[in-house]
Order: sequence, then structure tokens, then C-alpha cells
Amino acid sequence: MVGSWDRKVKYALLSIVSNTTLIILKVIAGILSGSVSIISEAIHSGMDLVASLITFFSVRQSAKPADRQHPYGHGKIEHLSGIAEGILIFIAAGMILMEAIKKIYEQMEIEHATLAIAVMLGASLVNLLVSRKLYKVAREEDSMALEADALHLKTDVYTSFGVAVGLVLLKLTGLLILDSIVAILVALLIIKEAGELCRDAFDYLLDSKLTDAEETKIVAVIEKHGDKFKGYHKLKTRKSGNMRHIDFHITVDPYTTAAELHEIIGCLKKAMWEEFQNTRVNIHVDPVGEEEQ
Repeated sequence: MVGSWDRKVKYALLSIVSNTTLIILKVIAGILSGSVSIISEAIHSGMDLVASLITFFSVRQSAKPADRQHPYGHGKIEHLSGIAEGILIFIAAGMILMEAIKKIYEQMEIEHATLAIAVMLGASLVNLLVSRKLYKVAREEDSMALEADALHLKTDVYTSFGVAVGLVLLKLTGLLILDSIVAILVALLIIKEAGELCRDAFDYLLDSKLTDAEETKIVAVIEKHGDKFKGYHKLKTRKSGNMRHIDFHITVDPYTTAAELHEIIGCLKKAMWEEFQNTRVNIHVDPVGEEEQ
């Protein structure tokens, strides 16, 4: 657990460093060029930096072990951070839309366009490399906070590249309104991203079940050991942070001894732990005939 915690914190810090660097470059390019689409990207990266700080905090806190006050651990902090990041993205999109609409009526020449294009293409490349690494670590560590951060950066890949393309078209055609149009498209893409992020985070906070694929694996594990008991029912699953919670009942012969029950439950739990990482299994025993009680 300590190694996993150190790794998640390390890559959360990587996101903070990359976002800070890109914000500085985008702000400089935006001021020099006067491009609203670049300023919109700087705002987007600013929100991403705040999101990265939230991620850094959440992965540190979620790794804390269960205690008397929080017997199921602190994993849901990662889901709360996902909602916070989603709200920040909505705010960023609103700021970009307002600025873009304003610039439609107050168009101004774009200066140092070549520098601005180079900064946007560079930002897109950096975000591509960092987001890929974050996604990889997020999947390996099963971290929603890191996955949300990777999603931010993945969106930045497309938006930064889109801004660069818009500036190239603007330079070729001289149509200043293209700058505002690109900024509006960036904002709409960001809104879509925020909606998906908040939806997923809310699902986990409301104790939504594990995926159908995961539950199919759970059923397969139970049925593989079905010769040790009469049947099973009341399967319930949920997730908190990277911890899966699996709860189900088994029915046994009323004359099964305590030692036999201990062996059956131990066998099932061991099989679940081998199939899934970071799993807590709770098994309730019912005598045959009391399945519905």
C-alpha cells in the first residue's frame, strides 16, 4: 500500500509541474498574440492546475488506512475530488464562453501567430505524453483521482491542438472570428468532459454496483466453488476509492460445523482476492431453507 501511495503521489506531482509550466507559456503567448483562444486555453490549464492540486491531496488522503471513525477507509475522497474537478471544469468553460462571445463583437488582430502556434503544439505534445502516463498509472493503481486528472490533460491535447489549427486557418484566411469560434468549440468540449466526470463520481458516491464484467467474474468465482455449499444469493457490490466491496450470502447444510464453515469462507475469500486487487469480501451464512429471511 505504501508503494502504491508513493507512486500515485509522484504522478500527481508530475501533473502539477506540467500544468504550471504550460500555464506560464500559454499566458505569455496569449498576451503577446492577443488571441482569445489561447487565453481560453490558459484558463483551462489554470483550472487543470487546481484539479491537479486536488488530485494530489485526494490520493494522499484516500490512502489512509481504515480507522474507528471511518471503518471502510477513506477511498471516497477520490470520488469527491472528481466532483470538485468537474465543477472547476464547468467554471472554466463558462469563463471561456463569455470571453469568446465578447471577442466576436470586439475583434482584434492576432500578433506573433507563429509563436502562439508553436506554444499550442508544444502544449498538446506535453499533455499527450503526461496524460498517457497518468492513465497507465491510474489503471494499474485503480485510482479515480488520477484518471480524472488524466482526462483533463487528454482534453487539453485536443483543445491545444484545435487552437493551433484555428490560428493556422486564421493566419491563412485573415478571418478573425475563427479565433472566437475555436474558443467556443473548446468550451463545449470541456463542458462534455465535466459532465462525464461528475456523472461517474456521483455513481460511486451513491454506491453504484461494480461493472457487469466485474460482477460476472465474481459470480464465476462463487460458482467455481459451488460444490462446497448449497447455493448463494443477495450478491451486492460497490466501490470506494480503489477498494471493491463484495457482499453475498451462501446457504449451507444446517449440520455444517464451524470448522467447515471457516474453511468454506476462507476458500471463497482467497479466490476473490486472487481475482481482484484491493477487495473486501463479506460472506453471510444461511442454513438451507432460510434464503429469503
